[in-house]
Amino acid sequence: MTILGELWGLFGRIDQRLSEPPQMPIWLVLGGRGAGKTRTGAEWVKGMALGEPPYSDKAVERIALVGETQGQVRDVMIEGVSGLLAIHSRWERPDWSPSRRQLRWANGVIAQTFSAEDPEALRGPQFGAAWSDELAKWPNLQECWDMLQFGLRLGERPRQIVTTTPRPVPLIKRLLADPQVKISRATTHANRLHLAAEFVRSIQETYGGTRLGRQEIDGELVEESADALWTRAMIEDCREAEAPALARIVVAVDPPASSSQRADSCGLLVAGIDRDGIGHVLEDGTVSGARPHEWAQKAVALHRRFEADALVVEVNQGGEMATSVIREVDPGVPVTAVRATRGKYLRAEPVAALYAQGRVRHAGAFPALEDEMCDFGPGGLSSGRSPDRLDALVWALTHLMLGPKARPRVRGI
Repeated sequence: MTILGELWGLFGRIDQRLSEPPQMPIWLVLGGRGAGKTRTGAEWVKGMALGEPPYSDKAVERIALVGETQGQVRDVMIEGVSGLLAIHSRWERPDWSPSRRQLRWANGVIAQTFSAEDPEALRGPQFGAAWSDELAKWPNLQECWDMLQFGLRLGERPRQIVTTTPRPVPLIKRLLADPQVKISRATTHANRLHLAAEFVRSIQETYGGTRLGRQEIDGELVEESADALWTRAMIEDCREAEAPALARIVVAVDPPASSSQRADSCGLLVAGIDRDGIGHVLEDGTVSGARPHEWAQKAVALHRRFEADALVVEVNQGGEMATSVIREVDPGVPVTAVRATRGKYLRAEPVAALYAQGRVRHAGAFPALEDEMCDFGPGGLSSGRSPDRLDALVWALTHLMLGPKARPRVRGI
């Protein structure tokens, strides 16, 4: 192995390196912006071209390099700061012929470049390995992917690596569900030592926790259900940095059906309403696996911290137990018991309408809550679990904005 290869073996992150010969035909590398995906793909191609273990026991003679456009392949995958030319030492660096769109190593290995804009260009050539970069952004995604798969027919075990920021497109979902795909993940923060500190601080401050931030910084696959009551766009439109002065604040409690640690989570949601009648979601304090006295202590603590006007407690599941356990923690805390007379979806519809009317704001980002909101449809959550965070949200906003006591009052009067 070359000196640069040895250095990469020492300093490359675990998610960027192969520690043993690959057993799966596809390596899917998901990551945020600047997470080091390009370097991972370039090192993989280098290992394949030079026959360096654990990538390959012998050189793979023909390699495909496929990107969103020819310009992206050239500027990022080949000539970029982490591209193929940069990671080779001077004496092993391949010759790059832009006019012929190919790299040629001294051992005769050829890597040919392709654009996802032209799937037909992949009809005919054959390869033993392929690097597909930013797959989720490809135009003609499925057609180009299919043509590439037909061309991977050289050698005993054709291999390919995919480096991409995830998007909820069908092909990415299928690859994630395929047991024959090796999956690695990395966030932007994992590569912070190689990024400008101001860049990391700025993007986290601006986008942290939002749908875009979770996708582009954390490298998460952020989805929403087609028949959900809320959309990601709807929630992003209601985002605010902080809430204004509020007329009333409540802590809503959706207790689990049993006291078992394996029971559903206890939904805890803090929300308020301002003098203009706008609702503001302040905190998602939901707890999982907590005993009744534990979630009751958390609910009372939230009540005290936010100086809330009441604890709104759903009593269908636990009956009077839910309110009594809270009073054991603090007998003086004002508790408002609410009881469901309609199904979850029917209760949630009027609250979703408030969002559509622009009458609710989120003071910050609440990823777990917002995932439930964008997955909740007529059949509930796709996972089949109880939407505990969403239930607490519905109780809080219903009490503040839709119930008989929904009119905002000046606090302290």
